[in-house]
Amino acid sequence: MLRFSIVLALALFSQWALAAVNLNTATKEELIALPGIGPAKAQAILDYRKTNGAFKTVEDLKDVKGIGAKRFEKLKGELTVTPAAARAASMPVRGATSAKGDIHAADAVARK
Repeated sequence: MLRFSIVLALALFSQWALAAVNLNTATKEELIALPGIGPAKAQAILDYRKTNGAFKTVEDLKDVKGIGAKRFEKLKGELTVTPAAARAASMPVRGATSAKGDIHAADAVARK
């Protein structure tokens, strides 16, 4: 039983350790959890994203002030960027209706 518990814990930990941080959706706390990223760098990433829009590639992170080549090399394996098309496909369409013809609640509020 102990051996099973250890194997299970290692399997769960390895999945968690391999999870990539999406630059386009990461919170400040998720960014701070990355090696070499503190609160100031995390805020710089968020500010860059707000000013310039979504990251198109992980390499775009090098455009953020304070992220140099060395820091980027340490981070790139832990980062991902969801393509804009994939994000758009998962978002509800404004004014869309369900199969029953009901308007989404957010759209009903917006229309008032």
